[in-house]
Amino acid sequence: MFPRLFHIGSFSMPTYGLLVALAFLTALWLASKFAKERGLNSENVVNLGVYCALVGMLGAKILMIVLDPEYRAHPGEIFTLATLQSAGIFFGGFILALAFAIGYMGMQKMPVLLSCDIFAPGVAIGHGIGRLGCFAAGCCWGKPTRLPWGIAFTNQDVTTGVPLNIPLHPTQLYEAFAEALICLFLIWRLKKAHRDGSIIGWYLVLYGLVRFGVEFLRMHDASNPLGGPFTLEQWISLALAAGGVYLVFRPSGESMSPEPQSI
Repeated sequence: MFPRLFHIGSFSMPTYGLLVALAFLTALWLASKFAKERGLNSENVVNLGVYCALVGMLGAKILMIVLDPEYRAHPGEIFTLATLQSAGIFFGGFILALAFAIGYMGMQKMPVLLSCDIFAPGVAIGHGIGRLGCFAAGCCWGKPTRLPWGIAFTNQDVTTGVPLNIPLHPTQLYEAFAEALICLFLIWRLKKAHRDGSIIGWYLVLYGLVRFGVEFLRMHDASNPLGGPFTLEQWISLALAAGGVYLVFRPSGESMSPEPQSI
């Protein structure tokens, strides 16, 4: 765990914040690059990426507040600096940003499925880099494990509540590695002829299944107001994966994107 990169007097640079900024810039660069290859308006794509980042941060915090029992017990904590600095829950940000993006693309007359496709690799690698930030900050930790790659956090300055000096599943690294592989696969598929919407579909399928599995190894309170054998995050994962299956394997006759031309 390495929550702070450096200190200068009372100022310190949080590792998580720096990695999130890097994740955003990397995702935006990839989306802009693929937009140019596909002949889309890169300015609209960049604007959409910025708006989605802001909306995503809001959605992540909203879902975190809704599901965390601490906020229900102490609602005044919603308006604290700790809440502002917290990452929130990825699915809340992803779902709200996706809903906003569809509305924005409609207003700007952008092709919805094609635009979602060019964002998919960036979303994957951006989320993967963000998970490295989670690892550095000590949040989103895993259950105790005796496996040789279990990692024990030791930094006494941690504020996330992660248990110290106990080997844990590095669930943050599991997701980061999986997202890197998903990004590479999506880029490979994007450069082949494909049906519009199938790239974002593959992302939903692959990440949905990864997140569903990783949740079994995550240590957190049971954020499952629905009850049942799975957490709410797992139910969302299955729902998104099902939507992805439809986008990938939906009936033929839809628009197709050819292999991109070099620019």
